[in-house]
Amino acid sequence: MRKVAVLGSTGSIGTQTLDVVSREPDGYEVVGLAAGSNAELLLEQARKFRPRLVSVASRELAESIRPRLPEGTKLVYGEEGLIEVAAGTGADYVVCALVGSLGLTSTLAAIEAGSAIGLANKESLVTAGHLVMKKAADKGVPILPIDSEHSAIFQCLNGENRKSIKRLLITASGGSFRDRTRDQLENVTVEDALKHPNWSMGAKITIDSATMVNKGLEVIEAHWLFGLPYDRIDVLLHPESIVHSMVEFEDTSVMAQLGNPDMRVPIQYALTYPERRPSPATPLDLAKAGTLHFREMDFVRYPCLRMAYEAGRTGGTATTAFNAANEAAVARFLRGEIPFLAIESTIERVLAKHSPVRTPDLTAILETDAWARREAAAVK
Repeated sequence: MRKVAVLGSTGSIGTQTLDVVSREPDGYEVVGLAAGSNAELLLEQARKFRPRLVSVASRELAESIRPRLPEGTKLVYGEEGLIEVAAGTGADYVVCALVGSLGLTSTLAAIEAGSAIGLANKESLVTAGHLVMKKAADKGVPILPIDSEHSAIFQCLNGENRKSIKRLLITASGGSFRDRTRDQLENVTVEDALKHPNWSMGAKITIDSATMVNKGLEVIEAHWLFGLPYDRIDVLLHPESIVHSMVEFEDTSVMAQLGNPDMRVPIQYALTYPERRPSPATPLDLAKAGTLHFREMDFVRYPCLRMAYEAGRTGGTATTAFNAANEAAVARFLRGEIPFLAIESTIERVLAKHSPVRTPDLTAILETDAWARREAAAVK
């Protein structure tokens, strides 16, 4: 029985991970759950799975739910609690599904503890890819990608010589506004932006999909996961989200992983790798799917993707600043403080002011993260 801890258990990836686990109760023991402020859902999960340890965002929230937890479940809170769930439960496998740079320290803690990592928190690699991958290599810890795009690439590379890779082709749905011009984006609302045409995701990731920041983060993550330079990682618009990504090899062969949009497939594959087991997802019927469409990426239409490539090529803390500025700008948009297009201009202004540290340690990364958030919050 595999012992599993889930960081971000009440989010989209976390809930789907627990759905996958619940379908094979003799195969998994949930030993730890970490959530933010969704106390009711966390309590429901704790009663169902009876983990050894649960964590919430604050002391106040912890005290409010303590009397309602099942007997035998320890309660912790804050960043220290998150790290305890990541590294202190004896988990064989830690699913890192937190949204944002919050996931970095807990991911590093889980690696230090020797747990296999199911990585859905792309920001860990975006902000500190050199630290995460080195620690994983030093500890002999596998990093198994859960993002559908990186899972697809990972699957396409099974049994292949990575020296024969010519390029990676990451597909993008185009998000909520893929059929709108830039002029039509002037007055879009939060409600408009949250209507993703293909996937059911959390608010922040859905907004990132609309700006194409999410794809930029995936490009940076792919650079670290698969060790390829940025000029060999391309993005294609693919509105149907059936082809989850592709790998082109030196002999011109292109391998792709296809499936209906359902995150339970890459989650389950990461949990069971290298085995494949029956999935609750709906099988793909290509005849019903019909024609699949692909278009070259337009970096004028999606300037955030251009900035992500530029930050990645600059390296060091440039990607940390890119991610933190975006997180702060998206939060302001969701609160109604700035218009949608101001997300782009905020990121651009923060990056213009940033002086990158080339090989940052964790302290420099955290300092850059905090600085970029302050700068983004101050942009008028």
